[in-house]
Amino acid sequence: MNISFDSILEARQLSIGYLNRNEKVTVLSDIELNIYKGEIVCLIGPNGCGKSTLIRTLAGMQPHLSGYCNIAGKQVNAENATMLAQQLSVVLTDRVEAGNLTVYDIVSIGRYPYTNWLGTQNEADDAIILKALEHVGLSTMKGNSFSHLSDGEKQRVMIAKALAQDTPLIMLDEPTAHLDLPNRVEIMKLLRELAHKTHKSILLSTHELDLALQAADRIWLMRPHKAIIIGTPEDLVLNGSFEEAFRKQSFTFDIATGTFKINYQQRKAVQLKGDDIQCFWTKRALERHGFYVTDDAAVRIIATSDKWEISLADNDLTVCNTILDLLKILSVV
Repeated sequence: MNISFDSILEARQLSIGYLNRNEKVTVLSDIELNIYKGEIVCLIGPNGCGKSTLIRTLAGMQPHLSGYCNIAGKQVNAENATMLAQQLSVVLTDRVEAGNLTVYDIVSIGRYPYTNWLGTQNEADDAIILKALEHVGLSTMKGNSFSHLSDGEKQRVMIAKALAQDTPLIMLDEPTAHLDLPNRVEIMKLLRELAHKTHKSILLSTHELDLALQAADRIWLMRPHKAIIIGTPEDLVLNGSFEEAFRKQSFTFDIATGTFKINYQQRKAVQLKGDDIQCFWTKRALERHGFYVTDDAAVRIIATSDKWEISLADNDLTVCNTILDLLKILSVV
C-alpha cells in the first residue's frame, strides 16, 4: 500500500457557503475531512450539493464561514498567495486559451512560486518541468503548440503544470468534463498512478461515478444539507450509501456490477439459460425491450457462445446467430 496515512489536508468544524447581499448562506457546516499522503480522493455527489463550493473553499479560492483548513500544517486562509501556491496546485474545468505558447511554456508556469519577480528559471526548474512531462507521457511533445493539441493532451499538460508546481496536494475540478470516454479513462488512470508513484495527494471532483468507484482510494460522498460520507468505494457500495445518494425512479444502482441501470418498463416474461457472459448481455438487451427474466415463462432462451435457441409456447425451436435476430423473433411473441 502506497498511502502513508499522514494527513496532508485537514478540515475541522468547517462551514462553507457564500455571501448573498451581505447575508451568509451556509451550504454545509461542521465538516470534518482529511486527505492522506499519496492517496487519490474523489468528491462526488448530485448536482447542487456544493461540490464546487467545497473545492474552492479548500483551495482558498473563497473564504470559509467558520472552522479551519490546513494544508501540510499551514492554514489555507492565513497564507499569502505565493506560500499557498507552494502547498497546493489547482486544475480547473475552464478551457485554457494559450495563444502560441508551447507545451513546455505552459508546464513551466507551474514553477512561478519558486522563481524571482522576473520569472527566471534555472537548471533545477528545467529538470522538474521535464520530469513532469515524463510523468504524463508528453516528453516528446514539449515543443508542440498547446493550441494544436487534442483535449486529452491539453488536460495532460495541465496536470503536468500542477506536477511542476511541486506541491504536496493537487486539486482538480471535473478534470474529465470535456473528454471522450477513452480519454476520461486514461486521465483517471493517470491520476491514480501519479498519486501512488509521486506520493502526492490528489483530490478531484467528478461526475464519473463508475470511474470514481474504480480509481479512488477513498470517496467523499456529498449530499444536499447532509454530512459528507467518507469511505473506500467498496464500503460505500456495501453499506448502501452510494445507492441512496443517487436513487431515482428512472434508474437504480446495481450492487452486483457496480453500475447504474435504467429502469425499463417490463411486461413480458422469458426464461434465460446458458453461458454467463452471453446471458449477461442478452439480459441487458431483453430488459431494454420490455422483457424480464424469470424461471417460470413459456418462452425459453438458451444462449451459448455462438447462437441463441428459442423455444416458444408451441415448443417450436428457432436458432438465431445474433441478438438482433433474437429480438426480431421476440417482437411478435
